[in-house]
Amino acid sequence: MPLDLDPVVTHHLVNTLGWRDLRPMQRAAITPVRGGQDALLLAPTAGGKTEAALFPLLTRMTEQQWTGTSVLYLAPLKALLNNLQPRIEQYAGWLGRRTALWHGDVTTSRRQSILYERPDILLTTPESLESMLVSTKVDHRLFFSELQTVVIDEVHAFAGDDRGWHLLAVLERLTQITDRPLQRIGLSATVGNPGELLTWLQGSGAGKRPAQVVAPDLATATDRPPPGDIELDYVGSLVNAATVIAGLHRGEKRLVFCESRQTVEELGQLLRTHGVTTFLSHASLSMDERRRAEQAFSEARDCVIVSTSTLELGIDVGDLDRVIQIDTPATVASFLQRLGRTGRRPGSSRNCLFLTREGDTLTEAAALLLLWSRGWVEPVAAPPEPRHIVAQQLLALCLQEHRVGDQLWTQAWNGLHPFEESARPIVRHLVEHGFLDQDAGMLFIGPAAEARFGRRNFVDMTAVFTGPPEFTVLLGRNEVGRIDPSLLTEEVHGERRLLLAGKSWRVTYVDWRRRRCFVEPADSGGRARWLGTGWAGLSFALARAIREVLLGEDPPVKLTKRASDRLARQREEKRHVVHPGGNVIVRDKDGDLRWWTWAGLRTNATLTSTLGQVIDPVERFDDCSIRLREDLTPSGWRAAASQADERLCLPEIDEKALNGLKFSAALPRRLAIATLAARSADLEGAATILRQSTRFISLT
Repeated sequence: MPLDLDPVVTHHLVNTLGWRDLRPMQRAAITPVRGGQDALLLAPTAGGKTEAALFPLLTRMTEQQWTGTSVLYLAPLKALLNNLQPRIEQYAGWLGRRTALWHGDVTTSRRQSILYERPDILLTTPESLESMLVSTKVDHRLFFSELQTVVIDEVHAFAGDDRGWHLLAVLERLTQITDRPLQRIGLSATVGNPGELLTWLQGSGAGKRPAQVVAPDLATATDRPPPGDIELDYVGSLVNAATVIAGLHRGEKRLVFCESRQTVEELGQLLRTHGVTTFLSHASLSMDERRRAEQAFSEARDCVIVSTSTLELGIDVGDLDRVIQIDTPATVASFLQRLGRTGRRPGSSRNCLFLTREGDTLTEAAALLLLWSRGWVEPVAAPPEPRHIVAQQLLALCLQEHRVGDQLWTQAWNGLHPFEESARPIVRHLVEHGFLDQDAGMLFIGPAAEARFGRRNFVDMTAVFTGPPEFTVLLGRNEVGRIDPSLLTEEVHGERRLLLAGKSWRVTYVDWRRRRCFVEPADSGGRARWLGTGWAGLSFALARAIREVLLGEDPPVKLTKRASDRLARQREEKRHVVHPGGNVIVRDKDGDLRWWTWAGLRTNATLTSTLGQVIDPVERFDDCSIRLREDLTPSGWRAAASQADERLCLPEIDEKALNGLKFSAALPRRLAIATLAARSADLEGAATILRQSTRFISLT
């Protein structure tokens, strides 16, 4: 196969990997990646994106005789990096190049070796990368002096939340340190707006550097498997779901996705009572526990692994026969990632079985499959107004440089908005409240920052999310995982028992000061619980698709008789709150008045704030409807709605919500509230709903 790659790479492709050819996306990536362009490489899960980036980069590394650490490989999960490292190490070894892994689980001695050896490719997370920049033990200017390229795996997983803003800001600081533009290569599964995602990834280089979306397989990225391979079922309970899973697909390897850690634990326990070989994976299990489970699953045959979205990304758990979904994922993009776990063997096809437990989740699953069948995927958009990340970056820059000129700090991010002149009010606030000190024209870390974020060498400074407090569960000296502290404080009769790693444990001792809980095995009776980070709500597109399903639209997949019967019942129960001609306002038999918008949580939050004078002041809105004042008349509604389209308002923010916005304490209160308000709004969706016709219906 003639390829524009280093002959050694081509030799090993044929003789070591046994490849006859590259995939179309891998071939198409060679020219832009080898040519130094910024690029976004798009392909479904297991589409060979890592190889598409690395083979031309290794070729370029040899051609241009790169030395030192010249390639950074960033990923959102430590587990993904652990999984990728042996593969990348093999490829680099073909050319005598070295790789290394750097994250929170890497020992101090190993880190010292990495700093001395300066491997050609360093695999790390953005948070660990920033830790290197602010550490007094790392000479970051020396270590990164030869850096040429940054590869960002699963870039869509960053771009949609604050980790994306953090990633961009750290990359701009790296550009300043190296004093050269760094090639940026993003690897992504299917997204709805690839061009915009690439522009976002370029940061301050957008419009200045050549860039290309590489996606020759894009047409097949949303190809639908045969209708029978996507099946929608209604089972009514988790107990029934376990019975179905235990009875189906014997002898096959199955990956079951759940939408919460608690469901993972409970389903895992139920499957084991059915005699099914079951493994578990979620973020609150210890790294060792997850590794053991994933390794055992990859080597087994007739078994099930139950997971949250931790196994949605590119972690290799071997060849799968089936994907099973309990209820429904939050997005079409997530479904595509999960669906892409199957169909990797020649002669096999992608497949997924949905097992829904309630009428509402059945309807939501049908709506998601309806969107998927049309080839629709959510656009990835960075959350607006990341002022708290600006505050975090200002503090991190002062840690990195020790002292920063009070007129020069904007240079660190190369003019990237909002890390530039518009951030001066944030700088003033940081100085006024002691987070930064100012002297002789220089800024440096102040006492308030040390008091609030300085624990363990400012470890909290590099993580942009606030996680709920958890207790570490220990069996002897071995960590099992982490649990919500409410399981240790609620009143119980008899022994206190926990459910973790799919097993029951008896609590023997609680170390409240060090947040540790010691356990020993128990036969049964354990309970699992974790505080959620808050339900983000249905999107506008998904909520409108639910309305279509309730009006009679079916997704082109196989529906079991149970699912068809329950969906028919769901449509009958909801027939008074949907209308093909527009939206409805329904007065029920108790006199309650509710506007059924089917518009999603953020849209309804925006409409509620905009139409405040006609909204019920107590019970207000959810994903699908808004409660109105009982005395509202049709004429009063028309008067309010006619004016609303011209004066849309951002949602009101409960001050308690500020606790979930990390670094909000380093912001002026009004700016922190404004940030949350902007992120809670959907102005476009609200305007769309207000332009639609609305009719009053009375059930009395």
